[in-house]
Amino acid sequence: MNIETSKSNIRAVKTSDSLFTIHDGFVIANRAGFEISSSCPYSYRQIIQECINNGWLKPVAFMHEREVVLNGLTQ
Repeated sequence: MNIETSKSNIRAVKTSDSLFTIHDGFVIANRAGFEISSSCPYSYRQIIQECINNGWLKPVAFMHEREVVLNGLTQ
């Protein structure tokens, strides 16, 4: 029996990773984040904020391995 595995070319980038922010010379922006609609009820916004504050809900971005390599070459 042969079991073949392959490595994914997609990389998860978390807030603690230096690749999480994008710099263009003028602006520094995060690759991922949260956008809460203004129509979201206030009580739900409070729950979401509590989850973020406690680290239960965290932004994560996904990058293709080629982007990681290209980013490293341009730095």
